[in-house]
Amino acid sequence: MLNLFKEELLDADQTVAFGGRLSAACDEPTCIYLHGDLGAGKTTLSRGFIQGLGHQGNVKSPTYTLVEPYELADWQVYHFDLYRLGDPEELEFMGIRDYFTDSSHCLVEWPERGEGILPKPDIDLTLSYVGLQRTVELQANTEIGLRVLNKL
Repeated sequence: MLNLFKEELLDADQTVAFGGRLSAACDEPTCIYLHGDLGAGKTTLSRGFIQGLGHQGNVKSPTYTLVEPYELADWQVYHFDLYRLGDPEELEFMGIRDYFTDSSHCLVEWPERGEGILPKPDIDLTLSYVGLQRTVELQANTEIGLRVLNKL
């Protein structure tokens, strides 16, 4: 089984499209950590993921709210951005464990800021720049992650 997946993305449209493909491959609850520098495309990819599951509205970065919930027909998607998190213990106060359920997908930007509190991810996804393009690399960490990567 494939535990590492890598693809070149030419622009923001391809990043959104890849997010949609990724969401289509997630047919069981999945936790994905999103890694990459500021502006690398984490929220853009998240937009494609969330819209790929049927969300019709805007997808904004939850930088100031820490989490944006999306109630969809078949799933709840929780999009976290922990960039402004002061202390991982703040996640306990917001009831972080209640978000990771049997009917949810969780996308976590800046997961290193919640280290020690967040559950282990099924997939570590890293976006990086190569010239004017982006590279997306996924590492499966669980059986769920392996199944997702093999569907891509």
